[in-house]
Amino acid sequence: MTKYHTYDCVIVGAGGAGLRAALEASSRTSTAVLTKLYPTRSHTGAAQGGMCAALANVEEDKWEWHVYDTVKGGDFLVDQDAAEIMCREAVEAVYDLERMGLPFNRTPEGKIDQRRFGGHTRNHGEAAVRRACYAADRTGHMILQTLYQNCIKQDVTFYDEFYVLDVIFSEDRVAGVVAYELATGELHVFRCKTVLFATGGYGKIFKVTSNAHALTGDGLGILLRKGLPLQDMEFFQFHPTGIYGIGILLSEAARGEGGILKNANGERFMERYAPTIKDLAPRDMVSRAIYMEVKEGRGIGPKKDYVHLHVDHLDPKVVEEKLPDITEFARIYLGVEPLKEGVPIQPTAHYAMGGIPTNVDARVVIDEANTIFPGLYAAGECACVSVHGANRLGTNSLLDINVFGRRGGLAMAEEALRVDFAPIPDEPEADTVTMLKTLTDRKRVDPVATLREQMQVTMDENAGVFRTEDLLREQEAILEELQHRFARGAGIMDTSKRYNTDLLEGVELGFLLDIAQTLVVSAKARTESRGGHARDDFPNRDDVNWLKHSLIWKTNGSYKLGYKPVTITRYQPVERKY
Repeated sequence: MTKYHTYDCVIVGAGGAGLRAALEASSRTSTAVLTKLYPTRSHTGAAQGGMCAALANVEEDKWEWHVYDTVKGGDFLVDQDAAEIMCREAVEAVYDLERMGLPFNRTPEGKIDQRRFGGHTRNHGEAAVRRACYAADRTGHMILQTLYQNCIKQDVTFYDEFYVLDVIFSEDRVAGVVAYELATGELHVFRCKTVLFATGGYGKIFKVTSNAHALTGDGLGILLRKGLPLQDMEFFQFHPTGIYGIGILLSEAARGEGGILKNANGERFMERYAPTIKDLAPRDMVSRAIYMEVKEGRGIGPKKDYVHLHVDHLDPKVVEEKLPDITEFARIYLGVEPLKEGVPIQPTAHYAMGGIPTNVDARVVIDEANTIFPGLYAAGECACVSVHGANRLGTNSLLDINVFGRRGGLAMAEEALRVDFAPIPDEPEADTVTMLKTLTDRKRVDPVATLREQMQVTMDENAGVFRTEDLLREQEAILEELQHRFARGAGIMDTSKRYNTDLLEGVELGFLLDIAQTLVVSAKARTESRGGHARDDFPNRDDVNWLKHSLIWKTNGSYKLGYKPVTITRYQPVERKY
């Protein structure tokens, strides 16, 4: 039997963006946070390196320089009005967290310490600057704990291990969501005036990824199936320093503290690719540089398919104090002693620049004219306000979730106070019941795990760091076949009610296949290289034809593309040199 609940505001996801929104919304309205994980297990906790803001605590810095680095790092696909808001509000966002109790590293004078990070420069590219505020290499973990503690202090209502599977629209506005309770297998309908999706990324479309198993693009998949578009899905960031063969991240903080990359010849090869800031170039450039070193025979190991990250030349005290997780990961997962030898690394699928299109108040927009969908919001990695453009600047993710999580929480609460509840249609859970019943009742032909493995391996091969027309066309056909097999015969073994993770992995695979296809279709259409989207057959950036955002819709099983302009305020596109 379906259970019903009523709140003014519902937030889906309890990572940094969801918790920051909850702090704002719950102070004004009745607010519920629904999360398929216990909040402190959210993936924000895996972010290591820092949160950037032009505090100028260590050396001169300005928020305008931060804007320029964000726009240039994003290969000029960034909406500059949104970037200006984010970088201007960054300073107060950091001090908000400090006031909440976040234990930042400190300078000898007691100020919040800052370090270098990839793509952060002073005076519009002159030299590297210390802008990243940090708590050792556990910054995301500290932010998540701090925000959650403050939500508990503020009596925010949490529904832990409630998996939202559908959103209810009525009279062309939000009316609620449908959620599956993991502990009981029961469905719940949450009636509300506003909904904010903060469901994170979708890195599990790839095999080698820094993303947790739970990052399956649920929020994006729900809205795509409801007929809403997704934006800039071709742009996915591959972080250069994933642990070889596993993909677990070794933070850019290692290079921020002076770590360097070397090839099989012992050469610091980034000096050839980015002579000014070398190993601190933006992530897309460093990932492609590693790929080229391997391709040209300068990789390391039996397969010559990785390079080394070196911190063994640094003061051991600095390494152990400021990078404790990084050194521990190298020892645990690779059996390597980073204080004495290089750590094998390779690019790993890390961050989605594309997502649910929004404006600067986290309101979801649904077409080329930026028409707002009443009551619907998104923030964090699942959203695309386009402050990251074609390639996210390091440490801007933790900034994004705090700035736009806050703005979204404020806006959704204000809207909820102005409007009445939309009517709930009869049996709002009917589509969810059908979806779940299909998986549990179907004769099992293709195991979910097998289909997921085939999707992930082929996405790595055909839609990874470098892409071509032929590879993307091949991947499009593979995904169409996997979609067909999923619809025809993907079944599960466990038909129990309580904690049926087998069932949920089936649901997640459906979302992943949809999201993977949007990436491939969008990437095949974009005949240029820009940021995280690199085409071997179109190696140059093409501002004449492609300085625009992509939108993609799924209708009756087919995909349709549209485009809208990039907002440019003060920085015109220039050649991207570092």
